[in-house]
Amino acid sequence: MSNLNSKIADPKLADAGRLRIEWAESRMPVLMHLRDKGKKDLPLRGMKVAGCLHVTKETAVLIRTLRAAGAEVSWSGCNPLSTQDDVAAALAAEETSIYAWHGLSKEEFYWCIDKTLEMKPTLTLDDGADLIFTVHDRYHALAATIIGGTEETTTGVHRLRSMDKAGKLKYPVIAVNDSETKWDFDNVYGTGQSSLDGILRGSSVLLAGKTFVVAGYGHCGRGVATRAAGMGANVVVTEIRPTAALKATLDGFRVMKMDEAAKLGDIFITATGMKDVIVGRHFDSMKDGAIVCNTGHYDCEINLVDLEGRSKGKREIRANNEEYLLKNGRRVYVLAQGRLVNLAAAEGHPSEVMDMSFANQYLALCKLAKEGKSMEAHVYELPKALDQELARIKLETQGLSIDALTPEQISYNDDYAAGT
Repeated sequence: MSNLNSKIADPKLADAGRLRIEWAESRMPVLMHLRDKGKKDLPLRGMKVAGCLHVTKETAVLIRTLRAAGAEVSWSGCNPLSTQDDVAAALAAEETSIYAWHGLSKEEFYWCIDKTLEMKPTLTLDDGADLIFTVHDRYHALAATIIGGTEETTTGVHRLRSMDKAGKLKYPVIAVNDSETKWDFDNVYGTGQSSLDGILRGSSVLLAGKTFVVAGYGHCGRGVATRAAGMGANVVVTEIRPTAALKATLDGFRVMKMDEAAKLGDIFITATGMKDVIVGRHFDSMKDGAIVCNTGHYDCEINLVDLEGRSKGKREIRANNEEYLLKNGRRVYVLAQGRLVNLAAAEGHPSEVMDMSFANQYLALCKLAKEGKSMEAHVYELPKALDQELARIKLETQGLSIDALTPEQISYNDDYAAGT
């Protein structure tokens, strides 16, 4: 489907997408609470938001919330394989300007970003910083009129901090990823569960008893390792940071170099944000039947060029699962073309955990709409108190309550003279 406001795969999928969005809304009480308030206050009235983020049912809840708060929205997907076509159709039917479909080529991916910028946005929302970088690279005049932006993921924040350090950032950006209610929940519990979901959908293998190699023990890697161990896998961690490797060791996982792990692993998953984590020499020593996948933002962590060069044949053995027949006779299976396995082969993070992440996105945009013009072009974090408030609301929606300090305890907490 193509018109002045959208390009999607199939408008007939809208009814199915609408049901999925409604399901997500029933599982995202914090964002729905903010939507109800936003309908009254209209904190984004007059704002034009260009977004580049996975088109999932949870993202649709965020988009509906932004529109309810008064924003005009134009959207593209931030990964060629993560768009849920029925959700995109439902958003288009609601007259959201959206350019996204599953299976984009690289050229189509950037064409979609270009289309979102035709609205001349005042705010940007990103997952991976491709939208922000496109603005800075090719839309210099537009960069001067954008009030501010937000960034969802670790890889994107890293890119933006590098731009900031180099003095290249042209408008303020809030690193939503660095909020505790994002990275310590979405990255750990969301990535952990959804990555295993993608592996199981793509392979249907038994995890119990398998040697499961996790490259990278940041928040995402830790989440994956914990969930894999919970399903009976023998987890091996590879790392470059001594502190992260030590944490993995004390959490009960074996730690070794990838050169060693490549010989042992049945399933490999990268979660580093760095290119060339698994390369040719690793494929050379893998077992016959090894499964390889990635849950980092970009598809460069697994060097598929190296794998292609060592293969004499390739075929799709099942959905999101390609069998590479190596010249040495062994087989290596790559899930989701080396892209985000949790989104390309599954549905992404559960709605419950995206609830807080997208509540942070919404509040960050509201802050920028109000204060962005007075902020310098740097990368910022949301206030720590906001994390606690969002977590409190989330607890309340689950029927849970916690203690509070008494006035005496508050006084004691601030009394530096109190001692033995």
